[in-house]
Amino acid sequence: MLDATPTVLIIDDDPNLRASIGRLLKSVDLEVRLYGSISEFLESDPPDAPTCLVLDIRMPDKSGLDLQRELRAADSDLPIIFITGHGDIPMSVQAMKGGAIEFLTKPFRDQELLDAIQLGLARDRVRRESQRALGALKERFEGLTPREREIMIEVARGRLSKQIAGDIGIAEATVKVHRSRLMQKMKARSLPELGRMADRLKLVPERLQQF
Repeated sequence: MLDATPTVLIIDDDPNLRASIGRLLKSVDLEVRLYGSISEFLESDPPDAPTCLVLDIRMPDKSGLDLQRELRAADSDLPIIFITGHGDIPMSVQAMKGGAIEFLTKPFRDQELLDAIQLGLARDRVRRESQRALGALKERFEGLTPREREIMIEVARGRLSKQIAGDIGIAEATVKVHRSRLMQKMKARSLPELGRMADRLKLVPERLQQF
């Protein structure tokens, strides 16, 4: 499924600046959502599309840095571009350490903002694709039989078919049949690839590298 039109969220208490940035982004075919406060943003539903946030660092209700911390605490990877008319070096360092894409001081050039937004949207596209791939992987794993799941975990631990057979009390040939079937269902073309899938699914916290 193709991504929806990329969306840029703008939080700034200056209505003129919000409108100006909105016009700029619409001119390059980006969807825009404008918010006059952080609380207004928090009450809204996130877009189902590649997204980044343009955030004024000084807001009347709470600071942009506070929102950045809250989003990180909630495991949100929303790319953030800070803008400010009253920035200082410690503030910019804190923002960048928190994972911000860019820290722009007003007045900034349109192209500076557009470049930062494109970087943020590209990063969010990668994140969304990774989430989709992980979701598909989980669906395939859930489609395995209990025995196939058990054997996949043992294979991911680096156990040989003979060892797995002895551990769970079935014939080695039966283990190999289950392994072949589960690899087909997981769409794994090799044991190393199956191991990488197990790593992504966190099936074995400290998987032994024995492939």
